[in-house]
Amino acid sequence: MSVAESEVTAGRGGARAVAVASSIARFLVIAITTYLGLLAVTFFIGRVIPIDPVLAVLGDRAPANVVERTRREMGLDLPLVEQFYIYVKHALNGDFGTSVLTTNPVMTDIRRAFPATLELATLGTLIGSVIGVPLGVLAAVRRGSVIDQIVRIIGLVGYSVPIFWLGLLALVLFYAKLQWVAFPGRLDVVYEYTFTPITGFYLLDALWQRQWDVFADAFRHIILPASLLGYFSLAYISRMTRSFMLNELTQEYIVAARAKGLSETRIIWGHALRNAAVPMVTVIALSYAGLLEGSVLTETVFSWPGIGLYITNSLQNADMNAVLGGTIIIGSVFIAINLFSDLLYRLLDPRTKAG
Repeated sequence: MSVAESEVTAGRGGARAVAVASSIARFLVIAITTYLGLLAVTFFIGRVIPIDPVLAVLGDRAPANVVERTRREMGLDLPLVEQFYIYVKHALNGDFGTSVLTTNPVMTDIRRAFPATLELATLGTLIGSVIGVPLGVLAAVRRGSVIDQIVRIIGLVGYSVPIFWLGLLALVLFYAKLQWVAFPGRLDVVYEYTFTPITGFYLLDALWQRQWDVFADAFRHIILPASLLGYFSLAYISRMTRSFMLNELTQEYIVAARAKGLSETRIIWGHALRNAAVPMVTVIALSYAGLLEGSVLTETVFSWPGIGLYITNSLQNADMNAVLGGTIIIGSVFIAINLFSDLLYRLLDPRTKAG
């Protein structure tokens, strides 16, 4: 290799390194800015709602001098800017205060409740993806047919019907009438003292410990709420898959593949779906994040001891430390999933690399 060629190669390598560093820096700036915005929103919500955090701790009949002393101890007499600085510093350290309802540190309660929500949302997303993607592909391939109309109706119902209403109907049918599923909750009382979870994911923990009766019981509890969430995820995923596939099936490479004599199955599932899978990564990630943050009603209906039910109970008892702490955790996970899906999209799509 000549000196000139070496200089050109080095220049390209340097430009690539600068582009990667710039992309990482932009990614970090977006993440930090978004997270600070989330903290700012939760902080000011905690200050404008008509609930006095001091009275929530002490009660309405506390003496005035005790109220004032507690207010100073909690830093509520400081200027808002200084309060926000303290709030951010504590939040970055995972300190969201103490729950009035449980008297535990909020982060301790969240560590116990969040795996239940994560397990429920993960299974719901798997159900929605495994069924929704093939349905969307079939609807796009057979556009205007009966299958297409059925898929579109499924999506319309998923978008229109309130999830708590479907949850109550599902309980009446599958639990009260058919008795196919277990009572609302996460595990029967008989297993509460004989089963020791390791990760907080009951299905995985039961499999790891080979407690098949616990696994069966946990599955009977989770399958109905997970299927309900999976249905709403399916409605979104199938609709977007159909849209992406319709776009791909009109591209020139599809016409060229058919001209070469490739089978329709290979063209659809091997070429069109492969290209449509790139934006589908973002769709599935957003669906997953939506189930994590939107499972409050589902957890309430099915008495699922996740973070959604934890926030609901805390809100009903004016436990704002728990409400804001849970909101920050869910918001942080939503931000992380969004940024990760965006990064994965850039890695999978060569057009973004070229840009």
